[in-house]
Amino acid sequence: MLDLKYIINNKLEVIKKLSTRNYDIDNIEKIVTLVEKRNKLIAKLEKLQAERNTLSDEIGIKKRNKQDTSKLMEKVSKIKVEIDKVDVEADELIKKVNDLVIKIPNIPYDEVPVGRSDLDNVVIKEFPNLGRGLVKNVEAHYDIATKLDIIDFVRSVKLAQTRFVLYKNEGAQLVRALANFMLSTHIKNGYKELMPAHLVNSKMLFGTGQLPKFKEDLFKIENNDLWLIPTAEVPVTNYHYDEILDLSKPIKYVAYTKCFRSEAGSGGRDTRGVIRQHEFHKVELVKLTSEKDGMHEWEEMVKDAESILQLLEIPYRKVLLSTGDIGFSSAKTIDLELWIPSEQKYRETSSISICKDFQGRRAKIRYRDENDKLKYAYTMNGSGLAIDRVVAAILENYQNPDGSISIPKVLIPYMNGLEKISKK
Repeated sequence: MLDLKYIINNKLEVIKKLSTRNYDIDNIEKIVTLVEKRNKLIAKLEKLQAERNTLSDEIGIKKRNKQDTSKLMEKVSKIKVEIDKVDVEADELIKKVNDLVIKIPNIPYDEVPVGRSDLDNVVIKEFPNLGRGLVKNVEAHYDIATKLDIIDFVRSVKLAQTRFVLYKNEGAQLVRALANFMLSTHIKNGYKELMPAHLVNSKMLFGTGQLPKFKEDLFKIENNDLWLIPTAEVPVTNYHYDEILDLSKPIKYVAYTKCFRSEAGSGGRDTRGVIRQHEFHKVELVKLTSEKDGMHEWEEMVKDAESILQLLEIPYRKVLLSTGDIGFSSAKTIDLELWIPSEQKYRETSSISICKDFQGRRAKIRYRDENDKLKYAYTMNGSGLAIDRVVAAILENYQNPDGSISIPKVLIPYMNGLEKISKK
């Protein structure tokens, strides 16, 4: 959430920045107009209160002198009615302002490329020579997984509906191995592990920016203020909701969870396989930092997420997202996209975003700077990584001519020494 004072005092800059974010900048003018109206009402309120106080003093004097105060009391009564009316009007205006402010996306950093969609994203660097390089001519992960009997796509639909999968045998083992490998790697890099619940309340989703804007993308528990998490970013960032922290050093967390998304508006896309599901596995990285440490720690987080792909030796590329493609809470995002041979293209497996104090303000997460001034924390998050897409990449990039799948070397210890997944 943006600071209202900042919006008012920097209106032209805010409009310029948000005009690149597919946001209706007319709302900024509405906010300014509403605030000006409220300020006039506050001035009127203060004048009425001063008038009432003056009359009250006169009433006190007349009462002490045993004089008639009925006319003055009548005036005070009318002023009180007017004060109550102005007070309600002012509250209604600020509510309208707040409703508009909470729907404003974050302001991007200057270096974020201006664009309208993912077509305007910028490829920073490619790493095409990892492992077996840019593999071609292999079976799609969903076909090979069915033949190897490690994912059951048919029964998962029976159990739930489309876009759910059931891992089995070595497939389930591979998911578990990847989660443990990713967690162990990030813990070595200084992250502390959390294991949060998969349900959160509305305040937590507001804190990280999923509510109110993305309500349709979430799964809600009926008759309860509980929602399934779309990402561990929500409970992990909000772990310090409404707290004042010591951020002389960054706070670093890693968590493995299931994630749940309704994927509203994505009908017809990626309906086969494990690329886009309603329920998926993810290891998430979250940092809370001071303003001065923010950018450096975000750059380090990008490296931490990258290290997983490098260790797995899966070709990937780094992409800087444009202003039209970054998330609602993000001020700058780099995507890591891994190679999917059956599609002959890269697919996103991690979005690493720095949110400045946008989420800190919404979640009331604060710290004291070197001058003992209370400020809102900088937050950042990124997948480290999205496991299902890594599974798809392994099944295709490590596919052998005989239909077996070689296990990446770093995963073999996590697979109890298993080096290949073969047909039974």
